[in-house]
Amino acid sequence: MDEEYDVIVLGTGLKECILSGLLSVDGLKVLHMDRNDYYGGESTSLYLVQLWKRFRGSDKPPAHLGSSRDYNVDMIPKFIMANGALVRVLIHTDVTKYLHFKSVDGSYVYNKGKVHKVPATDMEALKSPLMGLFEKRRASKFIKFVQDYDEKNPETHEGLDLTRVTTRELIVKYGLGDNTVDFIGHALALHRDDYYLDEPALDTVKRMKLYAESLARFAGGSPYIYPLYGLGELPQAFARLSAVYGGTYMLNKPECKVEFDEEGKVIGVTSEGETAKCKKVVCDPSYLPNKVRKVGKVARAIAIMSHPIPNTNNSHSVQVILPQKQLDRKSDMYLFCCSYSHNVAPKGKFIAFVSIEAETDQPEIELKPGIDLLGPADEIFFETYDRYEPVNEPSLDNCFVSTL
Repeated sequence: MDEEYDVIVLGTGLKECILSGLLSVDGLKVLHMDRNDYYGGESTSLYLVQLWKRFRGSDKPPAHLGSSRDYNVDMIPKFIMANGALVRVLIHTDVTKYLHFKSVDGSYVYNKGKVHKVPATDMEALKSPLMGLFEKRRASKFIKFVQDYDEKNPETHEGLDLTRVTTRELIVKYGLGDNTVDFIGHALALHRDDYYLDEPALDTVKRMKLYAESLARFAGGSPYIYPLYGLGELPQAFARLSAVYGGTYMLNKPECKVEFDEEGKVIGVTSEGETAKCKKVVCDPSYLPNKVRKVGKVARAIAIMSHPIPNTNNSHSVQVILPQKQLDRKSDMYLFCCSYSHNVAPKGKFIAFVSIEAETDQPEIELKPGIDLLGPADEIFFETYDRYEPVNEPSLDNCFVSTL
């Protein structure tokens, strides 16, 4: 370990593993360490026994739930946009040879107490009960403007500078109603709250275009894809990539202490009495707690079920978005469900998650509207964790801390 590296990466979360892989491919000498004896950090996937140990304090789950090894339960569940930046990174680095993806069955939105499919085609849009007939015409004009919009071609801008015009002003121009705005902003543009309305409209237009491109890419019922065996496969795939390009991995390294010189610049990392020298450190917030600040708290319910989420057309994998206004909240609630079709549970079992940004000190009560939509659950677990963002200046200390 007493060597010099270009970069030392601490933690094997998804962001850290992606960066480790990309830096190794770029020819840098990388040392990657983790205090845990497993890959994935906070975004790991757990077998049933590991899940039971974490939440119930024992390693004996009920036999009727099936084999422990048939479960891969993500601790930070997330579907991937089929045409998004992460997929481009996967293809660019050829990490796809270590992973298999499958499209997600459906994308749904909660409106006026009911769950509705987010239209995936023009025909679905015409039949959707989310909008009335006249509203559908206005919405279709707006969506056509978005689809035709090309940042580099002023002829598609209809005289609007979307770096100056706010989303609210753009919506007024097309006369869209509140329900439609809710649906477009949260179910298509995937904003988590309503701050976007008073920000430049270009971001919302780009997000809507990404949704449409992702939907078209695999011609499925949603714009999302998800790896077989769960999201925990991603960090491991990028770790393999790093190793192929000469990266060195050390798991189960306790007390990784980042060392600095008199000027406050990073010079290395010490563990078990040995110090590895480096020019830069990439890490998750837990390794440099004095260089981050708390910005929020995530609350999540994890349910093991014997059925799909009701009113989602028996979808074996699905996301349901509950926009903030529908629940009188400040941010959206997300329902995420996967099953044996993505090899994350035994046949006949479904794993569902309800996730929110906690707004009170009673997150279990906040989660109830989402849990009520799941139907009966065989088992349910609750978890909260704090979110952090870096406050340091990397150009001064050469420490690059990820957000959580």
